[in-house]
Amino acid sequence: MPTHDQTTTVPYRDDQLFDLVADVGRYPEFLPWCVAAKLRTRTETEMVADLTIGFGPFRESFTSRVRLDRPRHIRVTYENGPFKYLHNTWQFTPAAAGAPPGCRVDFHVDFEFRSRLLSRAIGVVFQEAVRRMVAAFLTRARAMYGPPGSRPQAGAVQSAAAPPQAPAPVKSEA
Repeated sequence: MPTHDQTTTVPYRDDQLFDLVADVGRYPEFLPWCVAAKLRTRTETEMVADLTIGFGPFRESFTSRVRLDRPRHIRVTYENGPFKYLHNTWQFTPAAAGAPPGCRVDFHVDFEFRSRLLSRAIGVVFQEAVRRMVAAFLTRARAMYGPPGSRPQAGAVQSAAAPPQAPAPVKSEA
């Protein structure tokens, strides 16, 4: 039953981070261990997606229902696959007035595999794997929106083909 909670302050707007996390179809482009993603359905407030994760000799696919409350909250619930359960939430809180631009990201994941073998395999590396995934989102934000302080126009997105740069330092309260 691995669980991870992380709060990170990032130098990007809440709507930018929301859009990046909600773009599930692009996860294989940047997210470690995500080898495939397919959207079954998508509306403004919900999507159903199939993801395939691979690590070492393991490759598992699962289906999730993703509820979207733009730009503040993303809630993921498990539909089908190798888990007993999966709960994942992202909350995006804009910086207070007068504070440097950015937002606070609260990330939570809690799951259990049906297979004891998978549970043991992921249990050994779980905390580091989640940290690397969160860091991959921050690296993606930098590639998409530019380095902090570059002030791209609202809604402007840099080419996804641009090589990712290291994420800006973040404050983590894990």
